Amino acid sequence: MSPRTSPARAAAGALCALAALFASCTSVAHFQPIDDAVARGDYAAGYAMIQEAKDSAYPPRNRILYSLDAGMLAHYAGNWEDAQGLFRDAELGIEAAFTKSVSLEASTYLVNDNTQEYPGEDYEDIYLNVFNALNYYHEGSVVDALVEVRRIDNKIKYLSTKYGAMITNAQKSIMDKSAEIPYDPEAMTSKFSNSALAQYLGMLFYRAEGKRDDARINRDQVKLAFANQPSLYPFSLPKNLDDELSIPAGKARLNVMSFNGPSPIKVENTVRVQLSDLHWVKFAFPQIQSRPSRIAKTEVVLDSGERFELETIEDLGAVAAETFKMRSGFIYLKSALRSIAKTSASIALDKQSGDAGSADAALLLGVLSLGTQIYAEASEQADLRMAHYFPARALVGGITLDPGVYSFTVEYSDASGMIVDRLRFENVEARPNRLNLTEAVCIK
Repeated sequence: MSPRTSPARAAAGALCALAALFASCTSVAHFQPIDDAVARGDYAAGYAMIQEAKDSAYPPRNRILYSLDAGMLAHYAGNWEDAQGLFRDAELGIEAAFTKSVSLEASTYLVNDNTQEYPGEDYEDIYLNVFNALNYYHEGSVVDALVEVRRIDNKIKYLSTKYGAMITNAQKSIMDKSAEIPYDPEAMTSKFSNSALAQYLGMLFYRAEGKRDDARINRDQVKLAFANQPSLYPFSLPKNLDDELSIPAGKARLNVMSFNGPSPIKVENTVRVQLSDLHWVKFAFPQIQSRPSRIAKTEVVLDSGERFELETIEDLGAVAAETFKMRSGFIYLKSALRSIAKTSASIALDKQSGDAGSADAALLLGVLSLGTQIYAEASEQADLRMAHYFPARALVGGITLDPGVYSFTVEYSDASGMIVDRLRFENVEARPNRLNLTEAVCIK
């Protein structure tokens, strides 16, 4: 290596190595043994393994992610108290992370979003309250369960304005720097305004409290959620919805709720805008992608021979994609601003190279310009972090019975009718004038 070229090569090498380092920071560890335990329904084992993996798999910037993942597995395992604490930690962490993001942390403009604390997604923030409501119900506190349901409603109402100022400020900054960046404001608006699942739970909890008028209001809100948001609720309203509030005197209602299928994931979408032959703006942003489920039908079969099918009340994956639109709009704009800044540095070095007074200086500046463009390309990586163990769908159903003790099986079958899984529930008491709710989970 000659003395004349070594500084240039060293500069380019350093930039490329730095870019590769930051690119490598974007990966999130997935642990197959935990996933395998969840797939076979051994949630207690999965919860134990995720606790053991906390320090190695979840660095400090992923503490919210750990609380969400561990909280879901604790809930599925029936460890209601642990799940409550983990969801409480996640909720407080998400609130604090959003407060930080309002100030547009400088570090995320220098490298990529993977360098900051995972802030949680809006759908995770909403549905952690669904599962916390169920935690409280299982512990015998319907009053606290209703508080969680009301928190869901408040969070959904806040969504429409949550990112408004941040998106507006970022868009103005881009307009000041470049008119070449594509931007679709319609793609950054969320149409999710009401959760049928939350309203359904509210109906059951108010019925348990003997508050019939409040229960009817929630039932009607379930119907409105379906009617006003057809893109999120393209399936039929549960046929037995009205039966939940017309239980004959002396009878008991057995309700079963099932959470089916794997949660969605994020994938990277990359856009490049060419500015010249040697310079371009690259920005990478995440998109929500659903994962297939083997389950096509869920049916409850009582030992007495009676059976009923569970019906979808909410597609959590669709809500995840819809609620992500507004935050993804901000991520898109922030990525564009960051990439413009990186590419502008390369363009400035290129100009300085052309104006340099010596061949050595011109060569060094030219290589630095190329290295800076390579750094901009490699370091711009989408943040694909996301909670792993939320379900894809919520299904509900119920049957009116004589008071007594019942045993039953929840059967999960695929599109061909083949049984995918069976969950057995023994000696479930169905008492009159109370909520008799059984929860089943099949993440397949």
